[in-house]
Amino acid sequence: MTKSLRAAACVAVVMLVLSACSGGSDTATSAPSTAASSTPAPTTTTPSATTPSAVPSAPPAKPARTAAQLAKALLALADLPPGFSVEKDEGGDDSDVTVSSKDARCAKLVAFSNADNPPGSKASAGQSYSGGAQGPWIDESIDAMGSPAAVLALQKSFKQAVTACRTMTLKVPGEGSSPISVREVAAPDAGTDPVAVRFTATAGPLEGFEVTMITTGVDDVVLAITVINGLPEDIDGATATAVEKAQDALGATKSGT
Repeated sequence: MTKSLRAAACVAVVMLVLSACSGGSDTATSAPSTAASSTPAPTTTTPSATTPSAVPSAPPAKPARTAAQLAKALLALADLPPGFSVEKDEGGDDSDVTVSSKDARCAKLVAFSNADNPPGSKASAGQSYSGGAQGPWIDESIDAMGSPAAVLALQKSFKQAVTACRTMTLKVPGEGSSPISVREVAAPDAGTDPVAVRFTATAGPLEGFEVTMITTGVDDVVLAITVINGLPEDIDGATATAVEKAQDALGATKSGT
């Protein structure tokens, strides 16, 4: 993964997980009893007191997703248009890439942007792809969140954090710092509860740097597509293809928004 893509991922990730709970319903049964006398008489029945049966046990939990399973759900070169190549991880350290803001309304977005992994992620996998010297560059990540409810909560938190914040400062070692605008944009109709945000460096040494990130649910995982220097069709196409690939590979329900 290139340093620019690492920086874009650091800016874009916003995660929050809520626990899901489930319950059962009670059922009742009655057994008739009979009474007899020495002379023929109609048989009468007296219902016994009803007692609830045992509460049905919760369905067994799905086996936890593994990083290996998630890796198989990532895009492959065969899934992308001709001309793309896999961006190898150079082993660089992006821990010094930071996002900051003096606006208290950006606190949540800043905190999650500076995190290495989504809070609550059980397993994760990612890969980056380059469409050539001029791009587009596509970064994909998949995180297992444990349940669809956790994914939904994360998406809601992501949207809230994005809409609350208008500008932050991105610092990239060796390149400098620039103010970046935060703007929610229309998300591709793929997966469940998709959210899209665009980060644009508006001044300074990073001026002109723009990244669009889409996060969406695929059953109990959240899928994120980050596109740099891409056209709308690149963003829509990559997201739709990635969601379809993940659905097939993970056996997830194919549902829309």
